[in-house]
Amino acid sequence: MAERSQPSANYSSWPVITALTVVSLPLLLMYVYLFLDTVTVKQPDALLPSGLTLDHWRFLWQTTPGKANIWQVTLNTLLFSACTTSLVLIVSSMAGYVLSRLNVPARGFFLAGVMVLHAFPSVTLIIAIFIVLQMIGLYNSLIGVILVKAAIDLPLGIWLMKGFYDTVPWEIEMAGVVDGASRFRVWRSLVLPQVKPGIMALGLFSFLAGWGEFILPQVLAPGNQVQVLSVYLAGFLADDNNYDFNMFKAVGLFYLIPVLIAYALFNKYLMNIYGGGNKG
Repeated sequence: MAERSQPSANYSSWPVITALTVVSLPLLLMYVYLFLDTVTVKQPDALLPSGLTLDHWRFLWQTTPGKANIWQVTLNTLLFSACTTSLVLIVSSMAGYVLSRLNVPARGFFLAGVMVLHAFPSVTLIIAIFIVLQMIGLYNSLIGVILVKAAIDLPLGIWLMKGFYDTVPWEIEMAGVVDGASRFRVWRSLVLPQVKPGIMALGLFSFLAGWGEFILPQVLAPGNQVQVLSVYLAGFLADDNNYDFNMFKAVGLFYLIPVLIAYALFNKYLMNIYGGGNKG
């Protein structure tokens, strides 16, 4: 019996691509004008710019009076995001495996408690966290805000990793145990590679969440030496004496660049987020 011809891929995809392009066009134009405003000079009542300039980007080579150095702030943001992501990945990958594979007492109660903790917005806990950090001497430090952010993100990370471990067939672990491997070796060498898409996706989500976090750094680490980019950017809105809207746009664009780079590097793992374990 002759095979039924499949519909053309172009026939099914082009309408979707066209619709998405039309819907995304205003957003694309917004970013184009955002970039143009950071490298041009324009009178307030003019429609078109009158010249080119890099003066709006001067924060890259000179420190704005009353503000922290942009490169120190960027380094703080990278450390904050990277350390938070590392803690979330390490703890979630281990805790998710334990909850998925081992017969832990009161496992259901623990999982329910984890989700309850995740249900509380961080802003409702900020006063208690502020007092605790002051008591232990970690207020206005990167270490303190890193620990707080990681603790808040862990419940969701544990639940996500448990879901990925649940998709890994038991036969993979049994084969390793029969060959004499320890439980840790089985987890590290056989199970962990099977949930790599989940680890990469969780890592990207955690990094972006840390990169865009504002409330916790603003309240728990407001000092210039430990300031992050979100707090640095918000400082332009609060400075009524030296308000420079075009520089504000330039800092915002600078703040956006690492997010675009991270997405370009790791988007293939996001597309494969549901590609769980398989029998091999």
